[in-house]
Formats: sequence, structure tokens, C-alpha cells
Amino acid sequence: MARRRFVVACAGVLLVWPLPALSQGAQKMYRLGYLGQGSESAERTGYLGTLLENLRSLGYAEGRNLIVESRFADGNPQRLTALAEELVRLRPDVIAVGSAGLAEVLLEKTTRIPIVALAAGQLEAEKSVQNLARPGGNLTGMQLYSPETMGKRLQLLQEVVPDLRRVAVLRGVPFEGPGYELCRGATDRAATTLGIRVRYVQFRTDEDLDRLFEGMAKEGEQGLLVWGNPHLNLHRDKIAELTVRYRLPAVHDVRGNGQELLTYSADLDEVRREGANYVDRIFKGASPAELPIGQPKTFLRIVNLKTAKAIGLTIPQSLLLRADRVIQ
Repeated sequence: MARRRFVVACAGVLLVWPLPALSQGAQKMYRLGYLGQGSESAERTGYLGTLLENLRSLGYAEGRNLIVESRFADGNPQRLTALAEELVRLRPDVIAVGSAGLAEVLLEKTTRIPIVALAAGQLEAEKSVQNLARPGGNLTGMQLYSPETMGKRLQLLQEVVPDLRRVAVLRGVPFEGPGYELCRGATDRAATTLGIRVRYVQFRTDEDLDRLFEGMAKEGEQGLLVWGNPHLNLHRDKIAELTVRYRLPAVHDVRGNGQELLTYSADLDEVRREGANYVDRIFKGASPAELPIGQPKTFLRIVNLKTAKAIGLTIPQSLLLRADRVIQ
């Protein structure tokens, strides 16, 4: 009898013990696509790295329940179309991108695979987006644009250059498009109210930047607004260096290497956390058509006093008191 009880008990152990391992092995694998304009190392320490970190906090880990299919253009925008085609052929559950421009490349290749923009300048001007509350297509995510932010950057520039009358706006390629027109319209309206003339300039290469800054100095530009996009973001260090060389006060929409004189930017940590939440919700069955496009709740003013000294500017005390961060 004792032997029989022992055999039954052992059989029970054999039946019960492997179940957790079986359920673990059967865990759903989610497939995430990612399209980046920079190099793999830059993206892994930037947008992609932050996305994966935030997804880990939501319970996803590469190799356990997450497969990541990533493609990187290594700074060459001509490669993006082919890379987008590769990703679409792999049919991931979601494709994440860092900008509206990259989302546009993917939208030309698929209207079915959900696309999440992690921190786009704007999304509401995209053809597939019906409105912010209900996008209606396969694109959703986080949008940084609002008309108010465009005007506030001009106001910041005017605080440090009280007689400000001439401002250049710098952007990389592509330069035109619905998103650009949206941002330009809001900036032009604010500039008219403030009595400022705005001129828009673009570049492709570092050599273009050298010529542009030399031209801006000859034109008598008194300040610069720097509008980020995937192309420009690859050149932020060079831009920050040239603003100091030509003693040109600039307001940036995103913090780069920390050398920027003034930055008025959404709290990107907050924005990227929300971007990961979009990916999570779509993994769990939500439709991108029904997920409202999000906008940041927190904006940060960052002032760099070391750069101000190099340019020969005195930052008003009223601005320093309102700054969220002051770099000495």
C-alpha cells in the first residue's frame, strides 16, 4: 500500500511540475518592427533603446516574448524606401518610428500594419489621419506639435535678443510637406504678432551648413530657430558648434548634446513612455484607427549659461527663474 501511494504521488509530481514550463514555452511572441534613419549604435542608445527599455517595464523582453526586426539607414535617407519594404514583407505586429517623415515612408508601403510614431513633430497633417481623436488609419502615436509651442520659441528668442527683428528657421531635408506647412503657418502668425521677419533655410550636408551660417551672418540674422527632423538630428552637434562660432542665438526644439543655448522641448522621457504604451496596447489588440494621437503634457525650458557666455549674451534673470534646467 505504501509503495502504491508513493507511485501515485510521484505520478502527480510528473503531471503537475512541468506545467509552468509548458505555459512559459507557449507564451505569445510579439513581433516589433523598427525603422531608423541613424546608425544601429545611435538608434540603440536613442529611440530604439528607450523604446525597448520602456517595453521591458511593461513586461516585454527580447528573446522571451518579443522579436525585434530593425532596419537602419545609417544617415542615408535614400535607403529608407528599400528598408521599409523589407520591414513590411516581414509583417510585424507593429512598426515603430521616431518621426512623421519615417511614418510617411512606411505608409507608402502598407495601409494594414499598425505604425506608431514615438515622438513625431506632427501627425495631424498626414493624409491617413482623419483627426487627433480618431486617426482612422494605421498610423497613431505621439505628436509634439502645437501652434502655441511654435510661438513660444520665438518669444524665448525675443527675451534674449530684445531688439529681435530678423530670424532664420533651419530645417533639414525633406523641407516641404503638410507637416512643414503646418509648422510654418503657426510660426508666421506668431512672427507677425511679434513684429519679426522670418526666413526659412534648409541644408543637406555639413558643407551646406557652413555656407548657410556664413550667409546668415551676412544677411544680418539676429536669431535662429532649429526645427528637428530625422535628417537634421544627425547634425545637431555641428549646428550647435556653428551657432557659437557665428555668435547666433538659437532656440532648439529638442535637446541634442546639451550645448544648445536655449531649448524649449517636450519632456521626451514622458513622450517616449507614452509611445511604448501605444505599442503595448496594439500588441494587446487595440486598433491604431481608434487610438487618439497623444500630445505632451510637459514642456521644458533649458538654458545653457556656458554657451550664452561664448556667444556674448546675458540671459535675463526672469528667464532663468522660469527655466526648468540651467546648465552652468
